[in-house]
Amino acid sequence: MRHGKKINHLGRTASHRSAMLSNMASSLILHKRISTTVAKAKALRKYVEPLLTKAKLDSTHSRRIAFSYLQNKESVKELFSNVADKIADRPGGYTRILKMGARLGDNAELCIMELVDFNELLISGGGTAKKEKRSRRGKGSKGAAQSEEAKVVTEKVKAEKPAESTDAGTDEAAAGDEENKA
Repeated sequence: MRHGKKINHLGRTASHRSAMLSNMASSLILHKRISTTVAKAKALRKYVEPLLTKAKLDSTHSRRIAFSYLQNKESVKELFSNVADKIADRPGGYTRILKMGARLGDNAELCIMELVDFNELLISGGGTAKKEKRSRRGKGSKGAAQSEEAKVVTEKVKAEKPAESTDAGTDEAAAGDEENKA
């Protein structure tokens, strides 16, 4: 029975696991996004979120604790300067795991783990895509939607053509309009 055994050993010894999590946490802090397996990402979340909470209080003690976890000066500097400023008002949940699918070789679930406040697409609202209308039979079919798009394109072309001020250009534009009507 595995009562109360919460840690995922990830098939590694304790020293290998701690070194791997340290390197992954350092990469996550420096690059703001890493690609890994879901099991490693969930283990990394438990490892890195307390560090991010410690980074909110910029003291010598918290810097030394972060360095003992990360073993990398550049990542500690990045953590306490850029990352801590962005997560200062967030009460928790600093990371996001986005599942990508299965790896070809061993069918392991892959994901992207990122720091929440550094994803510019989702922050600006550009990540939300417009919903497409469902295609139905009858009135609202694809043919009707395509003809609407064709009308919009021809209106744009007509709006651009009068910008030409030469006589020959207007004659050609009128000839082109007559051809389009036929």
